[in-house]
Amino acid sequence: MRVLVTREELVARVEALGHDAVLCELIRVEPLGEEPIDARAYDWLVVTSRNGAHELARRGVTANRIAAIGPATAEALRSHGLRVDLVAATHTQEGLREELPEGTVLLAAAEGARRGVLDADFVPLYRTIELRPEVPEADVALLMSGSAARALAATGVHMRVVVIGPQTEAAARDVGLDVVSVAAVHDLDGLVEALRSLSWSSPS
Repeated sequence: MRVLVTREELVARVEALGHDAVLCELIRVEPLGEEPIDARAYDWLVVTSRNGAHELARRGVTANRIAAIGPATAEALRSHGLRVDLVAATHTQEGLREELPEGTVLLAAAEGARRGVLDADFVPLYRTIELRPEVPEADVALLMSGSAARALAATGVHMRVVVIGPQTEAAARDVGLDVVSVAAVHDLDGLVEALRSLSWSSPS
């Protein structure tokens, strides 16, 4: 199959499955500030994406304890020398909600992040800009966010998609994309496994 990916690190992993990978960026991140983040007034600082982890490291952060939505976010935090005290077993805000001990919470995330799941104050770290690229032909696309799904749909290109989790699935279906698989584990490993497990054949 010819597989559209939106992140360069997926290229080699898709090719290792025997597929052709084509890179097409659908979103970009725009930072929203420069000042350090001081979360010492809260018991927990919750980080829900790798982009958020990179922004915290770029700006500087002080926190009592840090919770990450999943292993990829935790890895990004640790790569910058930040200690991670909790990684959600289910890589969603709902999963974090089930595991977080009682206490005050600051959610550090994208400007448009969901804010009704956790009982938390909120600091926006970046906004996601949806791009309008010339999309190459592909049999299926791997999507890791609702914004990427909306950006793909806005180009007018219709292709089958594999998505990283339920929020991305909902966004993709809302804009009319054909979701053929949802990762059981909501990270890059799960996304690649969802692609590997597909049983249908690419169109001739």
